[in-house]
Amino acid sequence: MNRREFLAATAALGAITGSGMAGRWAHAAARQALSEDTLLDFQPLGNVTLVHLTDIHGQLMPVYFREPSTNLGVGKVAGLPPHVTGADFLKLYDIEAASPDAYALTSEDFTALAKTYGRMGGLDRIATVLKRIRSERQDRTLFLDGGDTWQGSYTALQTKGQDMVDAMNLLKPDAMTGHWEFTYGTDRVKEIVGGLPFPFLGGNIFDAEWDEPAFDAYKMFDRGGVKIAVIGQAFPYTPIANPRWLIPEWSFGVREEEIAKHVAAARAEGAQLVVLLSHNGFDVDRALAGRVSGIDVILTGHTHDALPEPVVVGKTLLIASGSHGKFVSRLDLDVREGEVKDYRHRLIPIFSDVIQPDEEVAAAVKTARAPFEAELGRELATTESLLYRRGNFNGTFDDLICQALLEVREADIALSPGFRWGTSVLPGEKITVEDLHNACAMTYPAAYRSTMTGKTLKDIMEDVADNLFNKDPYYQQGGDMVRVGGMGYTIDPNAEIGGRISQMTLLKSGEPIDPATEYTVTGWASVNEGTEGPPIWEVVEDYLGRHPVVRLEENRSVKVIG
Repeated sequence: MNRREFLAATAALGAITGSGMAGRWAHAAARQALSEDTLLDFQPLGNVTLVHLTDIHGQLMPVYFREPSTNLGVGKVAGLPPHVTGADFLKLYDIEAASPDAYALTSEDFTALAKTYGRMGGLDRIATVLKRIRSERQDRTLFLDGGDTWQGSYTALQTKGQDMVDAMNLLKPDAMTGHWEFTYGTDRVKEIVGGLPFPFLGGNIFDAEWDEPAFDAYKMFDRGGVKIAVIGQAFPYTPIANPRWLIPEWSFGVREEEIAKHVAAARAEGAQLVVLLSHNGFDVDRALAGRVSGIDVILTGHTHDALPEPVVVGKTLLIASGSHGKFVSRLDLDVREGEVKDYRHRLIPIFSDVIQPDEEVAAAVKTARAPFEAELGRELATTESLLYRRGNFNGTFDDLICQALLEVREADIALSPGFRWGTSVLPGEKITVEDLHNACAMTYPAAYRSTMTGKTLKDIMEDVADNLFNKDPYYQQGGDMVRVGGMGYTIDPNAEIGGRISQMTLLKSGEPIDPATEYTVTGWASVNEGTEGPPIWEVVEDYLGRHPVVRLEENRSVKVIG
């Protein structure tokens, strides 16, 4: 029995025992065998279908990706989706433990369930889903790419995003927006965008010198007899979260007033449906939906949230489609008399052992990866621990990176950025070059080594914490807390800036961090131009050469209070 047959059999058994795909948001048919037909089963509704894919981060192939066990919200959104995880998430959405949906959507029993349900995603499987939806909804489907598409893997870095561009062109998006795309630099972005057979939308990107729009703000489409306006909203804090020197010609921002202006202009052109294709992050979009009227749907991205139901703010539907190719959202809309009368939604999990690969896209992916196949599969070490990144305060992959930095760069303290992209590696598996680059493939990878006072370290920690936990979503940048090696600390997310971080301690001695003392600090992904040091992947590979078996103890260096 192969994996595909095994999954069908176990899911069918689950239908009898009550442990199959459950939840008020899942179709009753999904209680039957886990198959392509049941995963894609959908009762069509209305005259428009939106299909949303976002934050795939350079992943052409199926991956393991563990969802976070901690995703704190502050202020008015504390305890609201997407700030619900684990068993609480299963309870909220009435999902059976150990079911396929529990595996796809939470961190609960991830390692054990990964061995049952396998990898998720794969652009060839996504192509299969798209073709099926389009065949069912001819001339009614709009496929939109939310960005963070061209970056995040070895092959994407080696080809400057071309592997992803070529593969995505076969999927024929109708429009896209961006974020990490801009880390390839102004010239490369212009080169790619100039050759795309669909619009790259960014109504909030302006020419920095002339204060004029740098990209098209919106595009009008006709689907199912409905005039649809798609407004593009790129990540508003790109020159802060990423190096400004890579894109000096452009300025960014939420630019709420511009969005309102584009909504009004689109409505004046006869738009009956207005869609914001956004890379703001979920909480920013939730706030925006309550402040800008006239937006029917926000397809949100950046914060990598996967929600099985829309969040409704007034008359606006917020759709969150996850990351790394794990999910595709389908939203059917009944649009009449210039408004949405009804909707039907499905967050489609892309189980790679269940959905058949599309032959054309599979062949293109194989061709794109062929020049790099030997290096991608080169084994660096074996892990006895689950390696993952997502979580507000630490992830085991970044624990590994921090250990490598401390030892190889001979430092007291190591810092690793709180990126949310990066795939998972199961215990007992080999760590390959591909796995490593899935966590660190980027255009500014230098591992610096410098001295910082204790005060400077605290200021850095406070600044990052405010980016994550500011009660005003418009001041949040959407990543996770900087990961720290060699130092422990206490954090109160609900405090104000300057008062969140306390009890900073040097782990090797147990001594408190002294504000006036200088410490040797190493890290990577500095946004400062001219940062010197070896690329982070060389540092980690050096470390793994010295430690061919990776064992990571539970990280207890961060204490969360309040």
